[in-house]
Amino acid sequence: MRKILIIITLLVSTSAFAQTQIVQRDSKIEKMVSEISATSLEQYVRDLADFGTRHTLSEEEENRGILASQNYVLNHFKSFEKDAGGRLSSEIDFFTIPADNRRIPTDSKLGNVIATLKGIDPNDDRIFIIMAHIDSRALSVMDSKIDAPGANDDGSGVAAIIELVKIMSKNAYPATIKFVVVSGEEQGLKGAEYLAKKAKSENWNLAAVLNNDMIGNSRSSGTDIADNTRIRIFSEGVPMAETEQMAAVRRYTNGENDSKSRQLARFMKEVGERYVDQLEVKLIYRNDRFLRGGDHTPFAREGFTAIRVCEMNENYYAQHENVRIEDGIQYGDLPEFMDFEYMRKATGINLASLAYLATAPSEPQIVGIDVRRLSNSSTLRWETPKIGKAKGYYVLMRETNESMWSKKFYTEDTTLTIPYSKDNYFFAVQAVGDRGHESLAVFPQPITR
Repeated sequence: MRKILIIITLLVSTSAFAQTQIVQRDSKIEKMVSEISATSLEQYVRDLADFGTRHTLSEEEENRGILASQNYVLNHFKSFEKDAGGRLSSEIDFFTIPADNRRIPTDSKLGNVIATLKGIDPNDDRIFIIMAHIDSRALSVMDSKIDAPGANDDGSGVAAIIELVKIMSKNAYPATIKFVVVSGEEQGLKGAEYLAKKAKSENWNLAAVLNNDMIGNSRSSGTDIADNTRIRIFSEGVPMAETEQMAAVRRYTNGENDSKSRQLARFMKEVGERYVDQLEVKLIYRNDRFLRGGDHTPFAREGFTAIRVCEMNENYYAQHENVRIEDGIQYGDLPEFMDFEYMRKATGINLASLAYLATAPSEPQIVGIDVRRLSNSSTLRWETPKIGKAKGYYVLMRETNESMWSKKFYTEDTTLTIPYSKDNYFFAVQAVGDRGHESLAVFPQPITR
């Protein structure tokens, strides 16, 4: 196995260009990614499908329905606590959702299954959430009795969460990670909405939310395209929670493609592809699929940084369908439609990204670009991260029509002048920790005085 992936960047001081910078794979993270098992993921998915239905409003039964499946997940989380050195705790966070005259006919008790891996740095209050939804549905969203195996939607995301808790809880991170399996997604994002409002009201320092919804299918319906080498990450451009002041700065800087969520998506593409071979992350410039939504959306509405990871090709014969054979076509969200090797790779980009985020220092503060005079050079200034220690910083650059940062300039100062015009390029700054872990990037605000 390759031990390092070399990325050539330019090492820059304020006075001159210098040598190359080599970015290595962290051996601990590489090992964790290698431990992800397609066989384990398949077993979790099949077990979840065997509950018959996991509809949010399904009746309580011993081996059928949403509560039985939630206890299955909770028991797995509990079983991992013994190897976590006292850092892992698990629970079902129950709450009541009032009737909405739409998809919740009466006041209903719902629950989110949560495994919290406590960070080891007492000065680091950051929380990172990775999530999936456990509830399933068939053709009628209100039919709580019909079989709805939900293997891919979203048994795939839940299985990935279980596998991530098993592997990641054996290691320690400065920041806290919450592994969340929500309910009520198909009834209107109810579990995610409850958790997002809770995070807001309790003033969590929620740094990023990674939502995984349908990551296990590699073959599309209709066109029959099969491709297990690409996966999508959706991210909002103009923030849903944008204030008038934020909007004014966005228009002034043309920063509509540089929201915090979009920076997270870029980060996951770079880090994920660094650790997972034969998988290309495609950045989709939408909050979600066309006219559709997912559990990251309530977090975006509350102003948090949130993205959705989703398979590249969707099989609509296996999505929101009754299990049946019609005109020779098998319908229904069944395990046999899944590609578990593809799912293993999708789980890997999540693991690498989470481990980086929870280990790296927080973002540099008060990042700005000097606009006090016209110049064909660009000067950026910033302050040190609020949490963690930065060994140095990357100033990132891309042309205005590019989706990814194309150059990275390294410095150990908190200001940098580079011979590229702000008229022709976009810039950002990220902190780099002692072991080379990068923070999320911050788009600069104009320095006018």
